[in-house]
This record gives sequence, C-alpha cells and structure tokens, in this order.
Amino acid sequence: MTAPDFPAAPAPLSFGGTPRIYPMRLYGDPVLRRKARPLSPGDTLQVPGFAPQTVREVADTMLETMFEERGVGLAAPQIGLPVRLFVAVEYADDEEENEGQDKPLRSRVLREYVMLNPVVKALDKKKDRSYQEGCLSIPGIYEDGVPRMRRVSVSYTDLGGQPRTLEAEDYLARVFQHEADHLDGKLFLDHLPAVVTEDHRRELLKIQQASKNFLSHLAHWNSTAHLRENL
Repeated sequence: MTAPDFPAAPAPLSFGGTPRIYPMRLYGDPVLRRKARPLSPGDTLQVPGFAPQTVREVADTMLETMFEERGVGLAAPQIGLPVRLFVAVEYADDEEENEGQDKPLRSRVLREYVMLNPVVKALDKKKDRSYQEGCLSIPGIYEDGVPRMRRVSVSYTDLGGQPRTLEAEDYLARVFQHEADHLDGKLFLDHLPAVVTEDHRRELLKIQQASKNFLSHLAHWNSTAHLRENL
C-alpha cells in the first residue's frame, strides 16, 4: 500500500543474484489475482528472477523495496511470490505538511511489522471510508471511499515462529486489511463501484502494458539463464 504523500518511484529492472530491492509486480499480472499459500519461517523462498533466500532475507528485502517505493506496506504477491507474507510500517507524522519529505523513510519509522499467515478479524464492523487509498502495484491511482473495518485484530506468525496477535485501528487497520487482501488476490479497486475502475481505464491499460513488458523481460531472462546453465 502507498500513501498519497509518499509518491512511488519505479524500481530498476534487473534480475539475478541477491537483489537489494525487488521489481514491483503491476496491475494485470496474474500473480496479483492468485490466492497465496501458507508458509513457515524456515522455508526457503525464491522470488522469480532471483536466487533463493530465507524468509527473513525476503522480508528484509521487501522492507527495503517498500522504502524505495515510498510505501507503507508490501505483500509477497507484489514481488511475484504467492505466499502469505506481508510487511508494513508505522511512520512518525510530521508536525507540518510536507516537512521531512526528503528525509529517508527509515528515519521516520516507528515500528516495522513482518507477518506470516496473517488472519484479520473485525473488532468493530462499522466501515470507515475516510482515508484515501493507493497501491504500489497500481502506481499513480488513488481513491477515497474504500470501505475498511475501523478496528481489527491480526493473528500471525513472526519470523521466530512465534504466534502473535495485535490490535489496530484507523489507518494502520486499513494498511493491514489492504495487505491481507493481496494474499487473497484482491486489490483495493475491487472494493469500489465498477465505474471507478472504468474512470481509470486509460491509466490502467498503460499499467497493464508495463506489466506485460516486465513479464516478457522476465521470461527472456529465464530462458537465457537456462541456456547459460547448460553451456
């Protein structure tokens, strides 16, 4: 998830080895519509196009990717990995609008969250529509009125394999719900009337084309990598 005051910057497109950040999967990519599978802290994961990593290494790189994209949350399907994992952060609010926008986002972090197999439950079923919402996989599109539960509890497994439960409300609750949606193949536009998506049709077509280009580049890299392995 991205926030309106943190405009996203495109990640560089490169594959191979251990990445500093991951390329972002964009609207139109089939992985964003798949239901993600559960995982364990001891699993070895392989983001398409990169070397295998531990869950902790993937989570750390996801956080770096999220900071690079100036987001507040990132789910594993958004990097092409259909597992039930997301990261999120709380940032310190600046006293004045736009103050500190040039500072590294890490300097504004109050708390980081890494959640494996999260389950979100309503503590207050009354829906809140008061925040604008955006998504790192749908860059440049923001909408008001996305209905989210105002208060939730989230049960999850941490990186140490321990079960945890926490409560969140207002904006943080929205972030957790947004990221959990990604694990079930849902996007924030799905919660709005179809006319909203239609209003963004031109922008979404451009994003879909960028997604197709990315997948073509990844397929080409995979094929050449296979050839190199057989030399």
